Amino acid sequence: MFITDLGTAAPPQRYTQRECWEVFAASPLSRQLNPRARAIVKKVLTGNNGIVTRHLALENLAQAFELTPDALNARFLKNAPLLATQAAQHALGDSANQAGEIDALIISTCTGYLCPGLTSYVSERLGLRPDVLTLDLVGQGCVAALPNLRAADALLASRRCRRVLSVCVEVCSAALYFDNDPGVLISACLFGDGAGAAVLASEPNGNRRVQWKTSGSVLRPEDREFLRFEQKDGRLRNILMPEVPARAGRHASSVLQDVLTATHVPRSQVAGWVLHPGGRDVLLALREHLGLTEHDVRWSAAVLREYGNLSSASVFFVLQTALADSAPSGYWWLSSFGAGFSCQGALLEVE
Repeated sequence: MFITDLGTAAPPQRYTQRECWEVFAASPLSRQLNPRARAIVKKVLTGNNGIVTRHLALENLAQAFELTPDALNARFLKNAPLLATQAAQHALGDSANQAGEIDALIISTCTGYLCPGLTSYVSERLGLRPDVLTLDLVGQGCVAALPNLRAADALLASRRCRRVLSVCVEVCSAALYFDNDPGVLISACLFGDGAGAAVLASEPNGNRRVQWKTSGSVLRPEDREFLRFEQKDGRLRNILMPEVPARAGRHASSVLQDVLTATHVPRSQVAGWVLHPGGRDVLLALREHLGLTEHDVRWSAAVLREYGNLSSASVFFVLQTALADSAPSGYWWLSSFGAGFSCQGALLEVE
């Protein structure tokens, strides 16, 4: 499988973390939280946590406190199809691929639910063929880009499809929740909105050659309670425990070692690292467990700095950043992790 084209999209509204703090501090909601909770929000939004700005599907930050289930569902319905379509159009528009040549559309999300799923809305907006295969993948959290791409790889390997469009879209502002729990508050301060898309094919095109070689994964249900969504008061509520960075680093290292051992590729030959930027502490844990430098994770850090954690869409942004930076040819490692606790990775060969 070859990743022939990439596209990303984010809402035009871009807010600094300082702006978020100022609006939060002046809000009635802030006064409903206890002093420790307010201190946590201030520390995350005004401290050095690796995030400077986030793109949010909010016309103004006061909308962040419109938290009824109906308001959140409407936010997802308005913005998820839009962002997914924009990312897909950017991927299709940068190549000779036409919408009519797409044989399958796979869309992943975890921040909202639609029936029919997002593939119905996006295929209509893109003008895909009526016989296109559509797959909606939900509930996989930040890791979802990798299982999405692995499903595309299977479709292409089966020769049932020649071109597959892979999309991950998250409207994290449609899954906001506020209470005194530190994990809930940190989540509200870290996540942004955006979508990423890739055109996948059995043959390369004229762009830089990015070949998907092989992949691996690990699933640890015993760690499920550290990172997941729950339903409370009719809304999604993110559970985020302090143990997440260490587990992400350990599982990422395990998957990498398994794949390198199976492919007989020396660790020294991995020239590029495309890692899910879950947060500053996550990147620090990845550096520690994978033996990486600050330079190695620069693309992930750059995406985190401008967009925050985009959940499943993040690695599309990181891969696009790496390719735009004329990163060195050779083997690259693509990895994400998330609810489950799940971690997946893929070995790419880039020329």
